[in-house]
Amino acid sequence: MSVSTPSIRLLAGPKQVLRQCPVERQQWRRYASSYVQYPSLQPKYPPPSPGFRPSQAIKQNRFETGLAKIPVVPPPRSTVKACPDPISVVNQAQIQVLDPTGARTRLFSPKNPERVQPGDILLVRQRNGEPFSGVVLVIRQRHSPIDWAVLLRNHLTRVGVEMWFKIYSPNVEGIEVVQRKTETGRRARRAKLYYMRQPRHDVGSVENVVNNYLRQKAGNLGNKRTTGGRDAGARLKSKKKSK
Repeated sequence: MSVSTPSIRLLAGPKQVLRQCPVERQQWRRYASSYVQYPSLQPKYPPPSPGFRPSQAIKQNRFETGLAKIPVVPPPRSTVKACPDPISVVNQAQIQVLDPTGARTRLFSPKNPERVQPGDILLVRQRNGEPFSGVVLVIRQRHSPIDWAVLLRNHLTRVGVEMWFKIYSPNVEGIEVVQRKTETGRRARRAKLYYMRQPRHDVGSVENVVNNYLRQKAGNLGNKRTTGGRDAGARLKSKKKSK
């Protein structure tokens, strides 16, 4: 008896194999291109949680029983609050030493209506030299008051001579006003009288004006002495009569 065998398609197997080849190739490509995590590149510690605070964790796990405490020094005092303008304080201290009476400060103060002005004639007495007199050309009031200076012009042997004098210099014994500009005319309309160096505006020598001033000053002193002597004699006579 013959057994009928089913008919088998021989070409079905290779077709299915060929169809699966591209899929397997793609999978192999994915496996080949997958990220490889090396042990050296992996983090040593796990990432912190969102609410983790390192300061609190360090304080909790640290013991300060045997450690020495570092002394906390308070910040120094603010020099700006203690002395906002130290330069002015130093200048005032120096002025009090150089000008204890305040006469020179008042003589050249811009707030004084009777201050020295350009065009006035001054007599400057020095400790280590002869006195010098002249017309005020410039009063230099810049920087600090310690550096204030005055420029005087005079004629010596018919030659124009100019000298600078520091107002607060220890070598300056005294400064006297011989004559005001307003006594001979109107006050100068400029702060710097450099035009007086020209021959037509030059005042010339002021020796005669200074000599007259010294004579008047000496005469006033003599009158005061004589009147004082007479008063003293009169007082003695009155005392004798009363006795």
